[in-house]
Amino acid sequence: MSGNMTPKEIVAELDRYIIGQEEAKRAVAIALRNRWRRKNVPSELRDEILPKNIIMIGPTGVGKTEIARRLAKIDNAPFAKVEASKFTEVGYVGRDVESMVRDLVDLAVNSVKAEEREKVMARALELAEEKVLDALFPMKMEHRAGQTDGTPDVVVFEGSGQPASTREKIRKLLHEGKFDDRYIEIEVSEQGGPMPMIEIFSSSGVEDMGLNMREMLGNIFPQKKKKKRVKVPEAIEIMKNDEAQRLIDMDRVTKTAIERVEESGIIFLDEIDKIVGSETPHGPDVSREGVQRDLLPIVEGSTVNTKYGMLKTDHILFIAAGAFSSTKPSDLIPELQGRFPIRVELDSLGKEDFIRILREPYNALIKQYTEMLATEGVDLSFSDDAVSEIAEVAAVVNERTENIGARRLYTILETLLDELSFDAPDMRGKNIVIDAAYVKERLEDIIEDEDLTRYIL
Repeated sequence: MSGNMTPKEIVAELDRYIIGQEEAKRAVAIALRNRWRRKNVPSELRDEILPKNIIMIGPTGVGKTEIARRLAKIDNAPFAKVEASKFTEVGYVGRDVESMVRDLVDLAVNSVKAEEREKVMARALELAEEKVLDALFPMKMEHRAGQTDGTPDVVVFEGSGQPASTREKIRKLLHEGKFDDRYIEIEVSEQGGPMPMIEIFSSSGVEDMGLNMREMLGNIFPQKKKKKRVKVPEAIEIMKNDEAQRLIDMDRVTKTAIERVEESGIIFLDEIDKIVGSETPHGPDVSREGVQRDLLPIVEGSTVNTKYGMLKTDHILFIAAGAFSSTKPSDLIPELQGRFPIRVELDSLGKEDFIRILREPYNALIKQYTEMLATEGVDLSFSDDAVSEIAEVAAVVNERTENIGARRLYTILETLLDELSFDAPDMRGKNIVIDAAYVKERLEDIIEDEDLTRYIL
């Protein structure tokens, strides 16, 4: 996607995957456009413009996470989803809040590395083929009598007595697969060898040490190599990956990844309502207000030490989300409230929303099930009254039990199509139409029984 999409274009793209929630879509579209605007203001003002973080309020299953995830894909931005309830206050056992920034950097490095890998893959394949040809037909240098220094020797293949131009003919045969059944011996690195046991006592957790222990101990415990006899295609694949690894400039990868995170990183803080302080008067509130205090400097903008270097969080966009069923955003500590100036409420989903969710999005659930069963040769379709009935059941069950939003459709469709999914391999070539009568028959017991807790729905 282009980095200069207008808010209307961003909302249109989000509409392909998420039904309703117009207010939330507008808020994130403006936030994304503001990044483009910031890049185009005079440089002396650029660092002063901070992102306007967003807090989404709404029940589970209404699209909060999906909006943030799709937004990151639109901008091709590094994106990390973390649950605030996983963190504990510094000094207690558990993950500290800085680990989410380190996770984001790790994801960005892997993403940039994959991009660089694609760029060097053609060259890596050439080098791999050269090595395979050397293994298939070893070369030797033939020195002609009377040669002066500086004159190149003539390369010939052992046993052939032919000049090196023949190599291109052999390369062509390699491309045509003439040597695919031949075995050659190559050297490969032993992956995942045993590492020495080392205990680390750290208040910030082992994963946040910022040190790659395998790299640090690489010289003390060098990577072992072993010889392996494999077929030519497998040898080319192994060598291609090795050569690609060598060709990637990791310094550039790291620098690019850090820049991407600092300029366009997005962190989605889910379940932020779970770290609102409790009213219990005794004891330290380990997982709640303490976590909020630890979150504050990162959201405000600070420097975090990662294994790839120092990273500033000033321009990372934070999108928080929570149901706030028993609490409210104003229960957060005032300093943290001030760092989330944009608040949007997402609507609960009803029958009409479920009908649209089943049919309209690019990745609509009905389309997913239809395509999956098509792989078995079964032509599955849903009538309009069946879709309406499924939506009605979802709305009723959500009212009677926990409201889990659109996720209820997954459980209902799985139950509805359980028998069909099991028997599909034996039904190749059949056309199956799901109508309202079939839906009522399959879900009748669930609809009529008030004690819905007895069912997986």
